[in-house]
Amino acid sequence: MAKDSEKKTCGQVMDEWKEFFWNPRTHEFLGRTASSWGLILLFYLIFYIFLAGMFTLTMYVMLLTLDDYHPTYQDRLATPGMMIQPKGKSLEIIYSIQDTESWDMYVQNLNSFLDPYNESLQVLSNKECPPDVYFTQEDSGEIRNNPKRSCRFNRTQLKDCSGLEDRFYGYNVGRPCVLIKLNRVIGMFPGKDNASPYVSCAVKKENTDLIRKLDYYPTDATFNLMYFPYYGKKAQVNYSQPLVAVKFQNITFNADVNVECKINGNSFANPTSERDKFAGRVSFKLRINSKE
Repeated sequence: MAKDSEKKTCGQVMDEWKEFFWNPRTHEFLGRTASSWGLILLFYLIFYIFLAGMFTLTMYVMLLTLDDYHPTYQDRLATPGMMIQPKGKSLEIIYSIQDTESWDMYVQNLNSFLDPYNESLQVLSNKECPPDVYFTQEDSGEIRNNPKRSCRFNRTQLKDCSGLEDRFYGYNVGRPCVLIKLNRVIGMFPGKDNASPYVSCAVKKENTDLIRKLDYYPTDATFNLMYFPYYGKKAQVNYSQPLVAVKFQNITFNADVNVECKINGNSFANPTSERDKFAGRVSFKLRINSKE
């Protein structure tokens, strides 16, 4: 235990701290002279300028390897993902037929989504393409064939699910429409032997009697080859993604129906593989409540 005579007073401690911050005898600030502070600041200035230069040079070299229109390296699954419209925070479509507000949001979602597919816009922006043939638009060496044209997809192809013949898309009578789209993948050729990939939907791990009739639009439920390959958002600014509509004509009310839709085609890996549950398929819950 230190003796009381060896303990420093509060004044002595304060004097030591004051001398540490500024020593008038040695002209030191925080234990260093002005020249020492100058040298260390100069060192860090040169050091950080060097790091910034290395970072800038690295980014410049990397950007030289990138293509604005096509990814230099493209690592993707053998089968692209799928998505549905309408969609909310989760992949669930739940509503009551008698409660207009419960399904009006789905109708509004579909209206907004299909607006770019109006025939008037498609005629102005896109090209009428021959079906069942890839719409390839190759570049001429270093000369870019940009912007590239896109094929028309008019919402009229969706017939009962177009919102033109039935402005409620069947939601008001318990026969709802769900739109399915395939995720965009640059340079993908999805067909094989001139066959377009097609969509099929069914009840997932349940009694198949919960869904007794499905209608597809287009009627063959295909993503036609003429909408491929996709060249990227910057090269194909007016690209209209092909859609397949599924209309649930006769579904069991007041029951949770877990639906799985998947893409089928010889060029795709098996979409039922458990390696990636979202590759080539999409699952969603459909529940239609009715008081009748």
